Amino acid sequence: MRRRSASRSWSWRSQAFRGLVWQVVAVLLVGLAAWYLGHNTLENMRARGIKSGFDFLFGPAGFDIGESLVKYDALDPVWKAFLVGLLNTLRVAIVGIVLATLLGVALGIGRFSKNALLRGLCYAYTETFRNIPILLQLLFWYLVFTEILPPVNEPVTLGTTFFLSKGGFSFPWWIDGVWSVPTPGAFSMDGGATATPEFMAVLLGLVFYTAAFIGEVVRAGIAAVPKGQVEAASSLGLPRGLQVRKVILPQAMRVIIPPLTNQYLNLTKNSSLAVAIGYPDVVSIATTTLNNTGRAVECISIIMLVYLTTSLSTAALMNWYNKRMAIRER
Repeated sequence: MRRRSASRSWSWRSQAFRGLVWQVVAVLLVGLAAWYLGHNTLENMRARGIKSGFDFLFGPAGFDIGESLVKYDALDPVWKAFLVGLLNTLRVAIVGIVLATLLGVALGIGRFSKNALLRGLCYAYTETFRNIPILLQLLFWYLVFTEILPPVNEPVTLGTTFFLSKGGFSFPWWIDGVWSVPTPGAFSMDGGATATPEFMAVLLGLVFYTAAFIGEVVRAGIAAVPKGQVEAASSLGLPRGLQVRKVILPQAMRVIIPPLTNQYLNLTKNSSLAVAIGYPDVVSIATTTLNNTGRAVECISIIMLVYLTTSLSTAALMNWYNKRMAIRER
């Protein structure tokens, strides 16, 4: 009986066998199409005298980068310039995701406030920022920092340790084992740390734009929680804040997480627009390298690989978190 069953599984009449065959055929067709495109591209480039390959990554970059999280010099290899761009992209994406989440959750909860003014402000914010193109918002914030704010030697003071000026946003930072507090100088801020106008413009644009969508995701998740759960929490005498933190949000998270992942992916990909205002992210570095070396296919491939990797990593992390929050059937 076992032999007959095994022979049937490899017969063309077997649905499982036919499915396996079609999958192998599909993979072969995709592989053949990829090989044809790659071979055709290389042949055309060779016929036109265009160099190809990634050997340019080990030559000197030959250009400076305005801001870097690692030590960098124009004589460093091109791959290190790409590393600087990648770190700048990750920095604005990670900080942006955290701030957009905090602001979006506040907006989503605010839409259910009993205060009509607060509820209206949250609604107005959402409709305003999500209906203005993200590129225009980036340009707006960049103009605010470079044209409207005062010069570095006359900054706007927030408390006694935070400063806003055309030089960016200055704040205390841990340097050489002590907290260094910034102080206004004649041409720059002395001490502390400073986020450049380009970084602040990209960050604010991404945060305000994405938070409007996250607010709607949170609002939909809260609305999906059965009213009986809220009534049960009220009958137990829980205050409103405790109801939100202990009853409503934990249940709403199961609805919120999948669309929230899409917003995180959108924020990361939208960071590529930073090149419009001169922020040295990976797209800006790739564009400069492309102009210097002429390796268009290779530079575009690196950009695609960076965003594909960061997006897949973000999706994998959120899928893991979604499984942890899912209801487990007993």
